[in-house]
Amino acid sequence: MSTALRLGEKLEKLTWAGHTAHILKEEMDRLLQAGSLSIPKDPGGWWHQYVCPHHHTELMFDSMQLDASEFLCPHGCKIEGEVYRGAWLVFKHQSLARVALQSAAVYAALGEKSYAQISKRLLVEYAEQFPLYPVHPEAQSWMLKGRAFHQALTEAIWSTTLIRAYLLLRDEGVVFEAKEQAAIDAFLGLLAGSMEEYRHILIHERNNAENNYTAWLNASLSCVYAARGEQAELEELIEGQGGFKHHLSIGVKADQLEFEGSTYYHVFVLRAYLISAEMAQRFGIDLYATTGADGQFMRGMLEALADLADDQGALPALHDGPLARDPYAREIAEIAEQGLAIYGIAGLAPVLREAYRQLGAAGGEQLEALLYGAGEAADRAPALEPRESRLWPDAGFVIGRAAGNPLSFLADFGEHGGSHGHYDKLHLTLMHTEQTLTPDFGMVPYGSPMRKSWFAETASHNTVSLDGRSQAPHEGRCVRYEATDSTVYTWLQSTEAYEGCTLNRHLLLTGDWLLDWFQVELSGEEPKSIEWWMHPAVQTHSEQSLSRDEVYKLLIEQKDAASNAITVTEQNLPIIGQFVPSDSIEASGSAQLSVSYALGSDPNGSAATVFHTALVQPGDELLAVQTPGDSVDPSQSLTAMLHRRNDCKADFIHVYRAGSRAELTRVSTQEIAISIPGQTNSSKHIQLTADKGLLLI
Repeated sequence: MSTALRLGEKLEKLTWAGHTAHILKEEMDRLLQAGSLSIPKDPGGWWHQYVCPHHHTELMFDSMQLDASEFLCPHGCKIEGEVYRGAWLVFKHQSLARVALQSAAVYAALGEKSYAQISKRLLVEYAEQFPLYPVHPEAQSWMLKGRAFHQALTEAIWSTTLIRAYLLLRDEGVVFEAKEQAAIDAFLGLLAGSMEEYRHILIHERNNAENNYTAWLNASLSCVYAARGEQAELEELIEGQGGFKHHLSIGVKADQLEFEGSTYYHVFVLRAYLISAEMAQRFGIDLYATTGADGQFMRGMLEALADLADDQGALPALHDGPLARDPYAREIAEIAEQGLAIYGIAGLAPVLREAYRQLGAAGGEQLEALLYGAGEAADRAPALEPRESRLWPDAGFVIGRAAGNPLSFLADFGEHGGSHGHYDKLHLTLMHTEQTLTPDFGMVPYGSPMRKSWFAETASHNTVSLDGRSQAPHEGRCVRYEATDSTVYTWLQSTEAYEGCTLNRHLLLTGDWLLDWFQVELSGEEPKSIEWWMHPAVQTHSEQSLSRDEVYKLLIEQKDAASNAITVTEQNLPIIGQFVPSDSIEASGSAQLSVSYALGSDPNGSAATVFHTALVQPGDELLAVQTPGDSVDPSQSLTAMLHRRNDCKADFIHVYRAGSRAELTRVSTQEIAISIPGQTNSSKHIQLTADKGLLLI
């Protein structure tokens, strides 16, 4: 199914390809002049440890460096230590593998032999060095150990880049001398043995074939078999237990999302699948249209990403995964280019543009474009049709969109997500066409303690917690979902987040506003602190009173793997203000809180604003809480809104509107009215019923 052109043909047929090839050539020249293209004799460690222990930001990597013993934080910290050097070496080895592929691509595009020699030299040096790397003695006990890296997973990913460089050179007629070929053959053999052993451990000993590792072990072996011309072995890999078809059936839900519910790992697995398909195509085997047992296929996985992206093309950081980082942006670009070229999925065009924007290459002057891009610029950035709402019933996500409303929402009710899950059921992401307002802030590198002390915790998400504690790992459910062109309603429920607690989140989106009615009920008679969280990515504009000397106490539970003993630690978050509502507007004493958020500029150049109105009932508190920042830089603190009530029941009723505010009135315990000041006949009454949820009356 792939329509890939050889690189020489691209230069003849596509006007941008030559420009991109020359930019990539100049990048190779700078690396060569810097003297940085020598492979390290030391193996790499675990890249997740490349994180500042003070600011929890990823440390900086410069591919121009030949070696490093001191590592810089974006805030100026200078970090030393073998753990950090091992992590740096991961990036160095990966960057040199990319250089090998990029040099091969420049040669294939421009025909300059010196670039073939750069690629060939790196390949042969790595082939000769690989047997000298030990099976990593410093890897953590839970890891499948590699040679060139702590993890066999990292080794599998790195190897696919090297072998694709080797195959590209061979396709272009580059000949390896007998000694060079012998070294490469030995490398391929040793690599194959490792990958086959680790597949056996995962699939047969650990009974964990669905693991995302498996997809990458398969991809690495697919590259080996393609390089060695072993079609029978590749076919067995595709058809066998844990192979391409089986993994597609068990590693991806029927609604086309990867089983862990993480956007990052969805991209991660999909990229491995596409590499396997590229290798299979060399034998005339088409995996691009292959389907799993429940209809899972790569086109559906790519379409899911197009649906999940916000209007700027940014993918949400659901469960574990970075909010933004350059290596991830390159991975997104690689699969998005193929989604456009192979399947013609127009919705991936904004995703591709955003990935290149993050890489500082708005024109797409990247290796991914040269290797996989097809068509002229207009073909790769087609006009988009308005996107509709979508429910992923198996993975447990829902997106609401309504015609005429620049606001939309994404909510999470599905499975916990295993080791990559967060305690975030009924989390709400609020989006505007100009910017995502309340995103999931992503995950720091796993070597940071903030992975478990903040970013996976309930209080870091836009949902409800009790008494400072996080939810239990569990699965919620979608009770009701209805979508028309003008309205979207979803009723999400959780009964296992806390013992004796039922959470019901009702989201109603119309062409004018979004209503969020979050009802919490406890079965016991003892009141608890019921805590509704919202984490805007922008500054909140509202009247606030100065806070008392007060903190929010976040209680973090950790279980010891050996003893199963649970320890509870306390983290204090400063309460920096209290939001001030208007005067009472009802006989019940309820009041309104009105706040606003200034976003980016709309197409006319004026600032877009989202207005937020909360119904404040007697006994409610609305507080401003200082929290860590996003996962890109947790040290840059943000301000969250905490709406809390000490009771056995709470109704958190909030409405959002773009451009001007909406007003909330509580008519009765189960009925509210929403109106827009200055608009006649704008008042709408909404009733909460036990059987059907929200009803417009």
